[in-house]
Amino acid sequence: MTPGPFQAILLFGILHCSKQICPSICLCISDTVSCSSVGLAKLPQSLPSFPTNLDLSHNHLSCLGPSTFTMMPRLEKLWMAHNEIRTLSHNVFSNVSGLRLLDLSSNKLHMVEQHYFHGLWRLEELRLFNNKIAQVEVGSLSGLSSLKKIYLSFNQITHFPFFSIQEHFQPFLAMLDLSSNRMSSLPWEDVKALPRLVQRGLYVHNNSLICDCSMYAVFWHWNLRDYNSVKDFTDEHTCNVYGDPQRSIRFFRNNQFFQNCTVEKPAMQPVTVLLSDVVVFEGDRVRLDCQTSLSTTDLSFSWLSSSRGLITQTSMNDTLSVFSNGTLEIQATMISDSGVYLCTAVDVKQGLNATRKVNVTVLLPAAEPFNTGYTTLLGCMVTLVLILTYLFLTPCRCSYCKQPPAPYNQGTLWCVFWPFTREHP
Repeated sequence: MTPGPFQAILLFGILHCSKQICPSICLCISDTVSCSSVGLAKLPQSLPSFPTNLDLSHNHLSCLGPSTFTMMPRLEKLWMAHNEIRTLSHNVFSNVSGLRLLDLSSNKLHMVEQHYFHGLWRLEELRLFNNKIAQVEVGSLSGLSSLKKIYLSFNQITHFPFFSIQEHFQPFLAMLDLSSNRMSSLPWEDVKALPRLVQRGLYVHNNSLICDCSMYAVFWHWNLRDYNSVKDFTDEHTCNVYGDPQRSIRFFRNNQFFQNCTVEKPAMQPVTVLLSDVVVFEGDRVRLDCQTSLSTTDLSFSWLSSSRGLITQTSMNDTLSVFSNGTLEIQATMISDSGVYLCTAVDVKQGLNATRKVNVTVLLPAAEPFNTGYTTLLGCMVTLVLILTYLFLTPCRCSYCKQPPAPYNQGTLWCVFWPFTREHP
């Protein structure tokens, strides 16, 4: 019998509600679903669609099929560490492009294929450490334009495609951990061509590197620049003399083997100083730069401030200007211009954006101090006048002196007019 309209609505409501029911073996709280350490061999059939955090760690999951998380579009953090996952199917992360953290550590992945992380352009942190990964395919990380940290330590990697790490592909990448793998040599020219931010956060200690001058020169420069990746793991940086694992040395502690190596003098790198706090006086002209991590030339810029609102190139006037490089110029600052200015740079073609914040403080002009030279001159003039007054305007003149009243003697009367002294009979 065909169900009537009421029965159809009721059935739809039951099915919709069933999608929001928390599996009995899981714990559902606000925006988080935790199915950790419950012995899962496959995902529960009905997982709620509301969570932004999903914890599936410490189970027995071995494979993730296509569209596994399609019904969870709000997902931002996904933990699947300590499972038995060996491979990821195509489109496994479809409809979860908002994912920011993905933890696949301590699994049994053997390689990183190109399709694994397709569509995760907002992913910021990828954890793949403690797997069995021996190969990372070229292009497998290219679509991760928001990636900041990737952990590939404690695997079996022998070669890594450093040349595929480009600033326009991963403009925010600041950590690439390849420590504790099986790399005996690195393509040092590709390593030196990495973006400076990536070089600063590249961890390659505890590998089986062969001691040679090219290797030593790169680490010598990193140590000179005080990179944390070198400074924090000084004793873990080892190499094998002539490739012999039995002759492993800590080359930062024992560098005698490299005495005959020629180390190039480090070239000076241009330094860009990004002012976060600007202090000016009222009436001054000020320029606020909008330099961000985006390096492409086809960018659009906008500024936002609490006092002036949204500022774009189309909203310029006599007091405000936005240049083609994003710099904001205020012709004559006022006290009301104090506050936080937020610049947003947008790359429409690549779907990227970056922001820069500047705190502006406008002060009243300081009162002009009285010139000390004038003060000294005035003091000298006053002193001179007083001396002349004392010399020439004495209280009595000799021709008019009278005898002093008693009890003075009526003898000789002296009238003193310094510097002359005359006796008055």
